[in-house]
Amino acid sequence: MKLGALPYRYTPPWRSSMSGDTVSLGNRNVYMLPTRNGFIFSLLLFVLLLAAINYENGLIYALTFWLASVGVISMLHTHRNLLGLKIVAGPVQPVFAGDRALFSVCLINNLKIPRLGITVEHEKNEIARIDIEAGDRMCLPLPMATKRRGYVDMPPLVLSTQYPVGLLYTWSRRVKLNHRSIVYPQPGPYRPIIGSIDREQSRDTGHKGEGDDFIGLREYQRGDSPRHVDWKAAARGLGLHTKRFGGEARSTVWLDWEALNGLDTETRLSQLCRWVLDAEEEGMVYGLRIPGTDITPASGEAHRRTCLEALALFDD
Repeated sequence: MKLGALPYRYTPPWRSSMSGDTVSLGNRNVYMLPTRNGFIFSLLLFVLLLAAINYENGLIYALTFWLASVGVISMLHTHRNLLGLKIVAGPVQPVFAGDRALFSVCLINNLKIPRLGITVEHEKNEIARIDIEAGDRMCLPLPMATKRRGYVDMPPLVLSTQYPVGLLYTWSRRVKLNHRSIVYPQPGPYRPIIGSIDREQSRDTGHKGEGDDFIGLREYQRGDSPRHVDWKAAARGLGLHTKRFGGEARSTVWLDWEALNGLDTETRLSQLCRWVLDAEEEGMVYGLRIPGTDITPASGEAHRRTCLEALALFDD
């Protein structure tokens, strides 16, 4: 290492991030610089001061110091507009890969003064410009594109303001909240559910199409009733399959990883995701078997969410 070289890359404090479940803006993470108009304003004050000294004119002195006091007061208001503002994450719903995750961020003003002209930015792109009344809170949507399954973190934000007169620009350090959303695999195309039937847990009335509970599909056989044929699958060119129905007790359908031999990992996960959605929509009792995980058969929204989360977080 060369003499005098730093063993790490130095990051200025105003470019670093602050993280947590809740972030409050304080003196150490709010910064301020003059804007372009602020530099012009300072130059004007300097010219007025030179004119006042040269001509010994009391009115020019008064105007110069009055304008300077306006600049100092605007500095205090600009800095206070962000100081003490609290930032928390709102609720977020799971999405499928390729959809937009809709995060939300809430700005809380606990002071007895309003916060005006606050800009919320992500990667130098303005998301919104808002005003927050005293003692109020404002929640903003924060959409983010998703490309693959798994967890996606909430994007970092920067808050800034030029209130009240635009002479000074105040901004915060990057705010990175400890919040994330789960992204399910993208559902594959429609395909008949081909899963194993657990006969130990319930009574199956056979393959005659009797009963009211849909328990799965099998290959079409001559003599099967046309009303039990899965015509949707046939219309998609997937061949003829016959729907199977159980009797009083519903049979358990296992959505099995091994039923999709010959497909790559992501394709299998997408197809299993489609089967979970279809099985839940059909009111089936279903379980999920993937390498390293067996989810006990059940039905309902909570069970559907458990299965989709297992697929989203699968690691081979």
